[in-house]
Amino acid sequence: MCLLGIAPRTVAAISIPTFTVFAAASLTEAFTVLGKIFETQDPNARVTFNFAGSQQLALQIEQGAQADLFASADDRWMIYLQKRGLLMTTPVEFVRNRLVVIYPRSNPGQIAGLQDLARPGVKLVIETDAVPAGHYFRQVLAKLAKAPGVGADYAQRVLHNVVSEEDNVKAAVAKVQLGEADAGVVYRSDVTAPVEERVQILSIPDPYNVIATYPMAIPKGAAFPATATQFARMVLSPLGQQILRGYNLLPAP
Repeated sequence: MCLLGIAPRTVAAISIPTFTVFAAASLTEAFTVLGKIFETQDPNARVTFNFAGSQQLALQIEQGAQADLFASADDRWMIYLQKRGLLMTTPVEFVRNRLVVIYPRSNPGQIAGLQDLARPGVKLVIETDAVPAGHYFRQVLAKLAKAPGVGADYAQRVLHNVVSEEDNVKAAVAKVQLGEADAGVVYRSDVTAPVEERVQILSIPDPYNVIATYPMAIPKGAAFPATATQFARMVLSPLGQQILRGYNLLPAP
């Protein structure tokens, strides 16, 4: 069944109950706004969110947690649920993202370029390989290791500087803001206006970056699939896509 193939209930027939969206941590700000808009459009609508690493959310769903919609930061964990027969609908890609490096404005690690991440003594915080951002970054390292003048052992030297591997991108952002690391790898969407007041951004050139793809689907056992479908439609609508772009997310094809 297609994600958008579930016919929404009419408000006249039944009040829309509270439904729960499991969403990747990098969607926190954008989805919180979308949730408020959704509730404004229908006064009877009530949305609750569970934001965490996509791997954590997928495992919670596998273990029986109640979720009406799952929005992952990569295909891997959506496929994980799909292979186990835990999805009611076919996943639909709704947005994309890109990785960046952030470092404190005081720049204690004297970060000027991506090569500095491999310099001895630099303290780097990333995400575990199970986290989409961490998995993407390891692909970035493999690409950069082939770049001219970087060195085949670049990835090894960068990973040697990792002082912490986090379970979600927000934790990495927090450690950089607190000065517990010289640099961190996060999504561009995580560098919100308040965060940007405390950190600087080092972009990863497109030839070496990995564009993150975000799919969403309704899990099996969802209590309110019709309401989840209405929310998904809003996310895919011009208004929803505009909100997502406002948080530095990229439109899906």
